Parts: sequence; C-alpha cells; structure tokens
Amino acid sequence: MNQTNNTKSYQPLPNIPADIEISQKAEMKPIQDIASKLNLNEEDLEVYGKYKAKLEDQSWERIKDRPDGKLILVTAVTPTPAGEGKTCTSIGLAQAFGKLGVEHALALREPSMGPTFGIKGGAAGGGYSQVLPMEDINMHFTGDLHAIAAAHNLLAAVVDNSMHFDNPLDLDPDRVTWRRTLDVCDRQLRNCEAGLGSKFDGFPHSTGFDIVAASEVMTIMALAKDMEDLRERLGRIVVGYNRSGKPVFARELNCIGSLCVILKDALKPNLVQTTEHTPVMIHCGPFGNIAHGCNSVRATKMALKLAPYVVTEAGFAADLGAEKFIHIKCRQAGLNPNAAVLVATIRALKFHGGVEKENLGVENVEALREGCQNLKTHAENVRKYGLPVVVAINRFPTDTDEELETVRLFCESIGVDCELSEVVARGGDGGTELAKTVKRLVDETPGAPSYLYDLEDNLKTKIEAVAREIYRADGVDYTEEAEASIARLEENQLDQWPVCMAKTQSSLSDDPKKKNAPRGWRLQVRDVKVSNGAGFIVALTGKMMLMPGMPKEAAFNRIDIDSEGRISGLS
Repeated sequence: MNQTNNTKSYQPLPNIPADIEISQKAEMKPIQDIASKLNLNEEDLEVYGKYKAKLEDQSWERIKDRPDGKLILVTAVTPTPAGEGKTCTSIGLAQAFGKLGVEHALALREPSMGPTFGIKGGAAGGGYSQVLPMEDINMHFTGDLHAIAAAHNLLAAVVDNSMHFDNPLDLDPDRVTWRRTLDVCDRQLRNCEAGLGSKFDGFPHSTGFDIVAASEVMTIMALAKDMEDLRERLGRIVVGYNRSGKPVFARELNCIGSLCVILKDALKPNLVQTTEHTPVMIHCGPFGNIAHGCNSVRATKMALKLAPYVVTEAGFAADLGAEKFIHIKCRQAGLNPNAAVLVATIRALKFHGGVEKENLGVENVEALREGCQNLKTHAENVRKYGLPVVVAINRFPTDTDEELETVRLFCESIGVDCELSEVVARGGDGGTELAKTVKRLVDETPGAPSYLYDLEDNLKTKIEAVAREIYRADGVDYTEEAEASIARLEENQLDQWPVCMAKTQSSLSDDPKKKNAPRGWRLQVRDVKVSNGAGFIVALTGKMMLMPGMPKEAAFNRIDIDSEGRISGLS
C-alpha cells in the first residue's frame, strides 16, 4: 500500500458468516410485534404464518389523512458483476435510524425468482443487513408474483380465445402485442410460435414470454392506488391493434373482473422485518432496466403515513431506477422525496476505471480516481432531480485506507457529502454516521422533485431529454420500426405518458461494454411500445431483452434443501 502520511486509518472489518447462516440464526419477532412498532394492531394484519403478514385495506382508510413522513431514496452508481449492495445499504440505513432512536420504516421491492435461480442467488440484503425470513422472501413469499403471472396469462388466453371464436374485435393476428409471462429466466421463450396443430388448438401466430418482473401487470400493481385504480389500469391495457390500426383494449374483452379477483390479495402490501426488527413493507418488484424498478405506491404511501422517516430503493443505478422513480412513480403518485443516498463501492469505481473483475481486490488508486467520473455523473444526475445527495461507500474488506480516503476527498471536491457504510459487517451500528448525515439533509429539504420534461412534450423530446441530460448522449437515433411505432402511438393519442427507458444497467450508455462515464455517443432506439395500463411508454434501446437468460454457471447449481427442510445456497 502506498499510504500517504495524512491518510486516515480505518478500523478493519470483522469476519462474518455467510448470509444464509446469519439469516437462519437470527431471532425473529412475531409479526404482530413488528406491526405494533407502526401502531398497527392485529385487525390490520392478514397473517401468513408467524413472521409475514399482508396489510388490510382498512388500515389505509384509518391512516390516509395523516401527514406524510420524510422519504429517502437509495440509488447507486453503475453496477458491475461484483455487485454494489444497494439493498444492503437501504436496510442498514433504516437499522441505523433505529440505533439513533429515530422512528422509521422500510419500503422495498419483492425479489424475482428468475434472478434468484439465475445470476443473483437472492435479493434480500446481506450480512447483518437483511430482511427476514430471507428464504421465503426470495422464493414464493406470499404468492404475489404467481398471482401477477396468472392474471397476465389469463388475459393472454382471453385474447387468443376471442380470436379463435370469430374474432369480434377484428384483432390483427400479426399485431397482437400482449405476450405471456413466467418468473424464470428462460431465453428459449423470448420468441415463440403458438397455436400450432389443428384448428382446435388455436390459431398459429408469433408471440413470446417476458419475465414477470418486466410484465405490465407487475408495473400496474406497483403503481395502482387501490382496487378501483387497478381495475381502471387493467382495462386500458393495449393488447394489440385491429386491422384498421386502432388499439384494442383489455376492457373490450370483458375479463377485468376476473383479473381483479386473481389480484385482490396480491394488491395488499407485505409486512416483514430486518435482522434488527425494523418494519419492512416489501411489495412488487418491477425490473429497473426494463420496467420502472420501484416497489409499490401502496407500500410507500402507507409507510409514509406510519413512520416519520421512510427508506426506499429503486432498481439499478441513478440513470435507471432513480430517473424512473422521479419521472414515473413520484409523478403518478404525488410523492415528494427529500434526499437520495448514492451507493458506491471502491471495487465498482476501480472497475469503471479499467480494472478487470479478478483484480478488484488489489489496490489501484489511479484507476479509482478515473472511475470516480461515473460517481460524479450519477451525483450530478440526482441533483438534477432536485434532491440533495449523500454518497455511501459500501465498504469491503479489500478496500485500503488510501482508496477509501481517495473517494472521500473526491466527494469533497465535488461538494457532495460522503459517509462510510459498514452495515453488512456491523448492522445498524455500521451506518449511524450515514444516518446522521442523511437525517440532517432530509430535515433541511422540503421535498419537491424536478422533472426533466413535461408530459405534454412529444415522445421524441422526452426520450432525448433523458438521453442527453442523464445518459450524456449526443443525440438519439431511431430504427424504421421505432419510427413506425412512434407514429402509431401519436396517431392513436397514446403518447401522453412519461417514458420508461429499457436500457442496459451495465453502462450509462446503451452499450454494456462502455464503462465509466462515456461521452461522444448516440442512443439507439430500436422500438417503442406503450404500457398504457401502467401509464408509461417503453423505449427499447440497444439489445435489451424483456426475458433474461441464465449464465453458464447459475445460482440454481448451488441451491439445495436437506431432509430437515434447511435451505442452503441462497445469498
């Protein structure tokens, strides 16, 4: 280590057990005890076993007129294959509020089983900063994702059934846009031919599957205020276009009541706890790279009525999750966040500075300084949303004193608060300084997000605003298919929504190979489609797919269960 004389010395991190060992040894409190911290009683709960519950609709009716608490968004720098720990930081920050005696709550996303068995292996935090029961949350939980998949696929079956029986809506078989969904990463199902066989087996047409977390029903669930809003949103879904080029809406198929019945329990937020018994509302989990990447409006708004400080997260980096959190979720729900935490790791910044994954544990201050341009860009972006920002350095054992000090000094040079986060190794105790800084900024900020475009702007103006202001692109290029799709949306007055950019999470650009803070490039939009029920327009960029694939070595290789029901391999 080339440590200078004035470099601050940091205490070493303790060795900790594997995530699943910590979660399985943690002592959970009955869910009624967790609810009581929010002044909820047993009548407010629909209990799922000892440690999980759904919150009844009557709870909202009782608290809806209370003033809102302060809302804190946790976002991150551009992620790397090593992982950055945004969920861990969210959980640890909330637990740190508890250590300071500050009343608080968490509002997080539900994991998808696709990435759990694929590349991630779990999404319930890590170390002493986890939500519990971890195994349940990562798997079936309370069945929300299964209900969403069932409702989505029922609508697909109804569409096909209508076309099989005389096609009264005159749907064009080549312009049916409603696909099917599955909560598994399965590239083989991205593009399919369905209805093969005799005429009794349906009608042949091209279709495909999207992963549940990218489905429109998932995004609708996450944004719906109540059952009435859910019903209206489901009804306005565009399932395809007729032979005259006009949109066909789900409400024309007379099945919305059935969809609502399937989703009635899934609409209720879930209540669980952290390793330090912080109340957590986990509900809905749209992907941040191909959907809007936030937990449900219902969970967030309920948490804000029940606690004076609420921590939430948005998927992937600030160019994706945070941008959509502001332009889609906050805009639709009338939310006013007060501050943002930008999670960074030494190894992520070295990766963006040109260090290969296998060498990220080796000190490299020069590469670190170079990679800090990625951090700077995201910090600038968060400020464009009108939020004060705190950088949280999620510390790893391989981080050296000089590297930690380099990032702290860089943050100081760009006028951004910076605090060390050791919540994975120390729980809430490892995040108290971060919590103090966040609380100070939150208390000073009234909360009024800034938007980079108006809803009345045309669709290309909205796309270009995000591309130039957030991604730092020089401009936007559209394929012929994208141009035709935009023209169709404008012709049918379906272009009034905010834009949801479907872009790689691995780069600020649309090319996952471009690291750090690329400049001198143009965004490529290959197609545009409306999620009319969700209330946004998806711009597909680069090679983004709505159904991920599994890696060669996937998490399912190591997940197992023994004869006593003890699960292993989740992390």
